[in-house]
Amino acid sequence: MPSLPQEPDGRSLLAGKRVVVTAAAGTGIGSAVAKRALLEGATVLISDIHERRLGETADRLAEETGTRPHTQICNVTDEAEVQALVAAAVDAMGGIDVMMNNAGLGGSVRLVDMTDEQWSAVLGVTLDGTMRCTRAVLRHMIDAGIEGSIVNNASVVGWRAQDEQCHYAAAKAGVMALTRCSAIEAAEHGIRINAVAPSIAMHAFLAKVSDESFLEQLSQREAFGRAAEPWEVANVMVFLASDLASYMTGEVVSVSAQHP
Repeated sequence: MPSLPQEPDGRSLLAGKRVVVTAAAGTGIGSAVAKRALLEGATVLISDIHERRLGETADRLAEETGTRPHTQICNVTDEAEVQALVAAAVDAMGGIDVMMNNAGLGGSVRLVDMTDEQWSAVLGVTLDGTMRCTRAVLRHMIDAGIEGSIVNNASVVGWRAQDEQCHYAAAKAGVMALTRCSAIEAAEHGIRINAVAPSIAMHAFLAKVSDESFLEQLSQREAFGRAAEPWEVANVMVFLASDLASYMTGEVVSVSAQHP
């Protein structure tokens, strides 16, 4: 099995950019994106619904990068809180150049056993929340004349069938469709909207809430025989947000090493 690669040094890919990352508390993709953005020279604001974890994450990022991100509590299912997030980012950083929509909610349940509440909860955070944040940031960028970038976090299950994932898969497929359609509308304003579709990225929270044998099974399906590190997904999100991806919009990029 190939050795695990080392996280690369920053290359100033987001130098001077003002970046907002949702669902950034903890050790998952969100905090990895925030760290990567800081290492790439951005000014960053992170948000999450968990106040204590958000503060702890900001402190950890300050230790790891030398720069503490701004913070703002936000529940992406609440329109007023999303509006407050945008206002806080504008107040703290002067505007938003990059929005990283990372908020999502999962779970495993067969469709025949799924309640309306379980279905609505997953779609409410994962799809509706992404729409709400995209809409709010688009309005800000258009009004301010900012030719910015929005990057959404989808999933390969938006393409691939997996049992007990009807709600999550439907939500992530919706994020893909939202990405493509909103990108067409935003293009006339010079704003790009893309998404990543990770297969599996291992972090402490996922390991805590998931069955170990199931995660091992998913990891073994990957060509490298392991799950992605969160920073490996974050690298692709930062690329899509950067000027290196200036001709890409409406794209969903798979961050996966799955083999048939």
